[in-house]
Amino acid sequence: MTKLRQSFCLDCFRPAGMTLSDLFREARAIGYDAVEIWFWDDSLDEVAEEARRAGLVLCSMVGHGTHTDGLNDPEQHERILSELEASIRKARQWDIPGLITLSGNRRAGQSDAMGALVAARCLRKVLPLAEECGVNLNLELLNSKLDHPRYMADHTDWAVLLCELCASPRAKILYDVYHMQIMEGDVIATLRRIAPLLGHIHTAGVPGRKDIDGSQELNYGAIGRALAEMDYPHFVGHEFWTRHDDRLHALREAYGILGG
Repeated sequence: MTKLRQSFCLDCFRPAGMTLSDLFREARAIGYDAVEIWFWDDSLDEVAEEARRAGLVLCSMVGHGTHTDGLNDPEQHERILSELEASIRKARQWDIPGLITLSGNRRAGQSDAMGALVAARCLRKVLPLAEECGVNLNLELLNSKLDHPRYMADHTDWAVLLCELCASPRAKILYDVYHMQIMEGDVIATLRRIAPLLGHIHTAGVPGRKDIDGSQELNYGAIGRALAEMDYPHFVGHEFWTRHDDRLHALREAYGILGG
């Protein structure tokens, strides 16, 4: 049984006034293996270097914009390919194992199946570079019911279809437990079903995208045990907005709940 490798989203958990080095040192002391960011910019090198000094991996970042204008829109492909190529090369520089990709919103007259085909046409052009660099392209699942209206990749099977169309070991799924609990539930069975396609996992409590403790409806202890039993090899990233004033307390609590 594999011990889960846990990460946390810097954008959610960085306390005001705390330096990166202090935060990363505290996170490593808790037991965290990695940190992740959303969109990267010129600060990436500093974040990656500070993480490395603390013994953490920078494990994930968004590879292209945006979640509304994404892979299913052929008019966006030239831009997306340019952004993905730059992101993949940056990921190779800092040994970042995964980049987030985004389907885009549903478009008038486009079926979900056609959207997956269009998205695959885009990804297949850049997947050889991802394979060469050892970087996973993780399609993120988001809910369209509450947070991201009209987002196309709002069910697991759409992401599975995209991976099958891409036919690359570097085409993976970012399974966000919060979003998929809202859309379809059946979390543990789904994780087991798609295990070979999993590239990254995000956590948050339902409802509200808050802490993963007993105040919400999901049993994250059971989810963590199931992932460990599956020998899930990638990272599980905490991506929620804590209700605690002490964000380090929230990180300690989440780490323990998931099986730290």
